[in-house]
Amino acid sequence: MRTSSNPAFRNLPTGQGGGYATFDRRGGAIGGAAAYGDAQAAQVGYGRAEIGERPLTMDDVVTKTALTAGVALVTGVLTAISGLFGLVLPAFIVGIVLSFVLIFKPQWAKAPLVLLYSAAMGVALGGITGALELSGTQFQGIGLQAVIGTAGVFVGMLVVYKTGAVRVTPKFTKWLMGALIGVTVLAVFNLIFSFFIPGGLGVREPSLIGYLFSIVCIGVAAFSLLLDFDMADRAVRDGAPAKFAWYIAFGLMTTLVWLYIEILRLLSYLRQD
Repeated sequence: MRTSSNPAFRNLPTGQGGGYATFDRRGGAIGGAAAYGDAQAAQVGYGRAEIGERPLTMDDVVTKTALTAGVALVTGVLTAISGLFGLVLPAFIVGIVLSFVLIFKPQWAKAPLVLLYSAAMGVALGGITGALELSGTQFQGIGLQAVIGTAGVFVGMLVVYKTGAVRVTPKFTKWLMGALIGVTVLAVFNLIFSFFIPGGLGVREPSLIGYLFSIVCIGVAAFSLLLDFDMADRAVRDGAPAKFAWYIAFGLMTTLVWLYIEILRLLSYLRQD
């Protein structure tokens, strides 16, 4: 049975029948949350839609995902424009807490909590992006580039999934899980070493090793989307209740948040050069 590298989708198995310390640490929390969620053995089945209950459709998934991403984009832009960068840390804390709540309590994944998570992460990422753009002329416009890059990767991986260019197999899933855990462990060790050695292991610095590590993280996040798409497909085919569209949207959003952070970080390295 295949499961997703995304901790949100892992709780939905097939049914019955640059160089900124705070920027790096907050970004690493996303990958850490994913690895921790994937390590949990407990899985919660979504079941099938009961009599009188509408089954999940792909339109439900698309609509809820678009709304969730839209909320993050709007709150992010407003935060960047307003300059309320002091909200970054509180918003990140709210977002991380909500992500763990929804990962382990998928039945709570309804519009209020999912949209609150999206809004919180939008504020956090918008604040980081806005502060970065104001820190120097070389970073102006970096937010728009990161948004376009994230959207481009999402669409590209969707095409890859739909065309079957890369097939989601048990072997592929195990490889991706190993890669996710690997980059997370390395990021955590880098954070620990950074308290004793300036720059830590150098994987979060604008250097060759920093570039390579960021590219690897972007690749892992991008390929994680394939597993997310596959799990959404399976939920639809298995006749899951329509209400689980919100949970699927939340799962996709966690991957997009991580992807945006990694793309923004890589762009910041390139802009510093």
